[in-house]
Amino acid sequence: MRIALQAAQDAAEKGEAPIGAVVVDPTTGEVVSIGANRPITDHDPTAHAEIIALREAARKRGNYRLTDLTLFVTLEPCAMCAGAISHARIGRLVFGAEDRKGGAVVNGPKFFEQATCHWRPTVEGGVLAEESSSLLKAFFRVRRRPS
Repeated sequence: MRIALQAAQDAAEKGEAPIGAVVVDPTTGEVVSIGANRPITDHDPTAHAEIIALREAARKRGNYRLTDLTLFVTLEPCAMCAGAISHARIGRLVFGAEDRKGGAVVNGPKFFEQATCHWRPTVEGGVLAEESSSLLKAFFRVRRRPS
């Protein structure tokens, strides 16, 4: 999760929302891929940290199915990212802060609990949640200040 937090910090320094993700092989400890939010940079609404990390992991593995891997992400995934996680068949999802507005795992639509969800990873939330939340709050506090 510390690697994901560093990726989130890197995103913030580029003016992107500070969200980071890392895909890890739990059997070897290998970091397979790292993603940071970059929808502004890439002019791509799908360029969330999770999507970036999943795409790179699939390319490196030569397979879109990533069942033996763990995805760490600093913020509870949105519905789009939860869908991608399900399609990638990630074995385990670990996230930091909950997202009461946009989250789709333990908040909102609770994507993995839906009957139409074809793959459900093991989910663990709240890992380094305070650090993840603090980074997001500091980032948006600066941007929402009255001029």
